[in-house]
Amino acid sequence: MKLYQFDAAPSSKRVEKFLKETNIQVETVQLNIMEGEHFKEPFKTMNPFNCIPFLELDDGTVISETLAICNYLEQISNSEIKLFGENTKEKALIEMWNRRLENDGYLPLFHGARNKFEMFKGAVIPGTRTDFQQNIAVTNWAIESAKTLLTRLDAHLQSLEFLVCNKLTVADITGFHTLRTADRVGIDLKRYKCAFSWFCKLEQRPGFQESAQLS
Repeated sequence: MKLYQFDAAPSSKRVEKFLKETNIQVETVQLNIMEGEHFKEPFKTMNPFNCIPFLELDDGTVISETLAICNYLEQISNSEIKLFGENTKEKALIEMWNRRLENDGYLPLFHGARNKFEMFKGAVIPGTRTDFQQNIAVTNWAIESAKTLLTRLDAHLQSLEFLVCNKLTVADITGFHTLRTADRVGIDLKRYKCAFSWFCKLEQRPGFQESAQLS
């Protein structure tokens, strides 16, 4: 079993944090997506959506998408740490918060960043190299969606250390990278005191240390 990663990519960083927090070990192979290595064989055939990360099983099956990879690894491992939840109620609440974060923050901001920064010209659509033009309106919409989410997140975190069940879950990992991207596109996180405090506490965890500090 091999995990194909690109350390600089937020999606890869989410998987990396999951592995560190659960102490799950898996062989990792770095692909240089800046040089288009993921578009070359055998990777293009293995993973035709051309996005990082992806997991190759011993029988040749390939699993892509961050949460699908993490969920599979958690289910086959002997780790006592269950970031997807330990019972039906926990799993439902974690799924609820993760979807809220992805739908209203992480994914809009992901596309917002691709439509804002020079480095994504020619790669606005993930897993492609096209002439599709960047559109700043996408970025502006993403910022407004994220601000609404942050207001709701700030209220939720007033008396909580983590998003769900008073312990770290995959929802916190998704939330952390949502706020990281929000900061990068120009949202002032310090306006959301509880959410910003939660973010800073996560940033100090050993499994999160690779992330750069906010200025």
